[in-house]
Amino acid sequence: MNRIPIQSRREVDFLVRRFYDQVRKHDLLGPIFNQIVEDWDHHLVHLSDFWEMILLQTGPGRGKFNPTKVHREVDAAISHQIDQVHFGNWLELWFGTVDRYFEGENADYAKEHARRMAHMLFMRIWEARPKG
Repeated sequence: MNRIPIQSRREVDFLVRRFYDQVRKHDLLGPIFNQIVEDWDHHLVHLSDFWEMILLQTGPGRGKFNPTKVHREVDAAISHQIDQVHFGNWLELWFGTVDRYFEGENADYAKEHARRMAHMLFMRIWEARPKG
């Protein structure tokens, strides 16, 4: 399969949907996402909005997202069980999906941004956990 650059909402949406197809089936990530996400169609549009904003600086996403709040809420909903392994699995699937279908500057940035975001979100989750 020829890899292509990420240049439009079409590629962003394709990336998000192929990625979350894998997440939903993953042994460790699937049970968490499938328990939390009630409307996958809506969620995938929302995630495509987010990644379009990040990768292309376009779309309806500006000022609309608070990933820290959402991930802290998910962690609380599953009894504070999110750990580094979850983020490692998430990154492995994300990198694999990007590399399978895409190339170029935005593909590279998709991986770099995901790496930084995973680190930051794990730290913010950890900070918000009950002490003691």
